Amino acid sequence: MIISNRTFIVSGGISGLGLATAKAIVAQGARVALLDRNEDLGREVSSSQFEPASARFYCVDVTDADDIERVVGEASRWAADAGYPLGGCVCAAGVAFASTTLDSSGDPASIDTFKSVVDINLIGSYALATFVASSLAHQPPLESEPDHERGAIVLVSSVAGLEGQKGQAAYGASKGGVASLVLPLARDLARWGIRVNAIAPGVFETPMAGPMPNRVKQKLVSQLEFPQRFGQPEEFADVVLALFRNGMLNGTVIRLDGATRMGKI
Repeated sequence: MIISNRTFIVSGGISGLGLATAKAIVAQGARVALLDRNEDLGREVSSSQFEPASARFYCVDVTDADDIERVVGEASRWAADAGYPLGGCVCAAGVAFASTTLDSSGDPASIDTFKSVVDINLIGSYALATFVASSLAHQPPLESEPDHERGAIVLVSSVAGLEGQKGQAAYGASKGGVASLVLPLARDLARWGIRVNAIAPGVFETPMAGPMPNRVKQKLVSQLEFPQRFGQPEEFADVVLALFRNGMLNGTVIRLDGATRMGKI
């Protein structure tokens, strides 16, 4: 797919992997709709990190399907009015919460917290992908695309969804669910010329990793084969661009982890 002169929606687009991805997309001559629930920070990032015509911020709660539908509709109209038709989305909004299934007294962890993580990471990603796919299906395929492709969707899984560590039941389940969404979504949307892929990052330098104690960071790095360091958000963004560009990449989950195979802690 040709990235330039298209519009892409990026949830979690004002920090970490999402922000790096949004910047990489704009650098290719496209526009981005930045989605996040932090309105003050979102408007500040949008105005300070991007030219006014290249990015627009939308405040949204990804656990509210009606809110997502509203925002996708607004972003699609912004794209159409600017002559930059919608090209797809990156579902990068996510949260992590570490808690063992039972605490030291043998009492269960909060079910509400588990549900909240799944609602944001899994159901929120599915809802955004669905509404974006619907918008793409209602716009004509571009003649400039060799396969008449309408667009592409990139989900964000995690190595924790494949090898969840101790205390990652909620996060691991949510990200494993994201990985399991990829192939059925790709098959469902094939008739519309829409591709679906996911990236499963390992340990990356993001705000989510910021609160980790140094001993935990060192333990994680020690489990990488090469390179033995945290990944950079720009390296994640490079893979997103490749997933958009390469039409034969469909229905797959790409590990981006320095050959990490996570231990239990």
